[in-house]
Amino acid sequence: MSLNVATVAFYIIAILLVASALAVVFLRNIVHAALSLVAVFGAAAGIYLLLNAEFIAIVQVLIYAGAVTILIFFAIMLTQNSMSKNSNPFSGQWWLAGLIAALLGAGIVYAVGSSQMLAGTASTQLTLAGLGPETGTVVRLGQLLYSPFEYSYVLPFEIASVVLLVAMVGAIMIGRGEEE
Repeated sequence: MSLNVATVAFYIIAILLVASALAVVFLRNIVHAALSLVAVFGAAAGIYLLLNAEFIAIVQVLIYAGAVTILIFFAIMLTQNSMSKNSNPFSGQWWLAGLIAALLGAGIVYAVGSSQMLAGTASTQLTLAGLGPETGTVVRLGQLLYSPFEYSYVLPFEIASVVLLVAMVGAIMIGRGEEE
């Protein structure tokens, strides 16, 4: 195994990603946990850049590290006792979170290990619906999301939109419930 710049960058970003994710779970101050979540989103964008998915990396930074994190901070600041020392009510159940994370990790390792799909190499050319490798990643993403002829991801995309809408309505309901 040769260590090139991309491999070293991947390991550094992966260590940062895992450490930040653990900080989100184990930090008792919810504001510090939310700041660690920003680092998780940024490291995930770095992984996307290493995978040559620049558009997804930009969307990751703009939507998640920007908008969703600001929404989380507004929700934290609008709730009572957000700046108290023990404001994260779930950090006392770290053992349960660790057990669930270990089971999920083992399931992912098993699924990847038993998969029949081959991992792509740097020389692998991805083509989609007859498009050659000269088309950009945004064109491929658009074809995957909205292609009426091939399998598309329109339904999962719309389901994710509905889930985000439900979360937003729930946050509004919780915020309005405290005013009364």
